[in-house]
Amino acid sequence: MTIEIVRKVLAWCAVMNIGLLAWWFIFFVLAHDWTYRLHSKWFNISVETFDTIHYAGMAFFKMGTLLFILIPYFALHIVG
Repeated sequence: MTIEIVRKVLAWCAVMNIGLLAWWFIFFVLAHDWTYRLHSKWFNISVETFDTIHYAGMAFFKMGTLLFILIPYFALHIVG
């Protein structure tokens, strides 16, 4: 496996992860009340807790994408 193939894989992973994160954010903003009602049927959760969980999840996902996909991608561009 060459460095170029790894770079292409990381680039596509980054595109898919950023797209998923954008979809999650847009869906959360536009369908907030609907998703809260759906989840509050299953779990006894307040709106503040629901928002905190989603905000923390998006932050964790974004940091994971940055640390495990984008930084190695740019490092491979520097060395290769």
